[in-house]
Amino acid sequence: MASPKHKEGDKLLRMGELAEASGVPSATIKHYLREGLLPKPVKTSRNMAWYSPDYVERIKLIKRLQEDHYMPLKVIKHALRDEPDLVEARLKLEDTLLARSQQLVEGKSITRKQAVKKFGLPEEVLDGFEKIGALEPVEGRGGKRYGAADAAFLQAIAAFRESGYGEALGFTVYDALIYMRHLEALARDEVDVITERLPGRMAADDAADLIERGHAPMRDLLSAMHVKLLVAELRRRHGG
Repeated sequence: MASPKHKEGDKLLRMGELAEASGVPSATIKHYLREGLLPKPVKTSRNMAWYSPDYVERIKLIKRLQEDHYMPLKVIKHALRDEPDLVEARLKLEDTLLARSQQLVEGKSITRKQAVKKFGLPEEVLDGFEKIGALEPVEGRGGKRYGAADAAFLQAIAAFRESGYGEALGFTVYDALIYMRHLEALARDEVDVITERLPGRMAADDAADLIERGHAPMRDLLSAMHVKLLVAELRRRHGG
């Protein structure tokens, strides 16, 4: 039986073809249909239904919202019904930011041996930072290797230790957890704000350009706020 044509001239798909094109099992697609996440197909008989090529991207989108954003199907249904273009714009922005995020990190990757030699960091310090998740090495032919972001982190740690903060005064790698806890929350909130406010107002590439331009000013702003809050806390403890 020949495939009927979509109104744009594209061939319609059978369920098996739709599952293959979307990478999602037929049983899952049928569940999406029952839950009302997909429009009704074109039925040519009681047991034969055809689906337009538009279904493929919609199914991929639903699956991604489920798996990457942990959204329940009821929430996805309402989002796709009320603001489908905005949902897709947010995901496109996330993809663009992730692809271009490496441009914010200067420098090159470095092996563990190079880190020890270049920065004068003891092996146990590197072990500690790996243990708490501050460093994320990958195994290579030359042993462990740190990416550019980790290399920049190690350079900052070495300078911090050289300024006097070290084990002799009771400072350990585990003190980094204080900063990690707060900065992880900050990064999470910042991404939430960006993905809520920019999609629909700016193209994904323009939004990425805006964030890149704001990277250095934001770094200076955070440093200034840190000093301001530190002084305020010292004053508070001193009685005003």
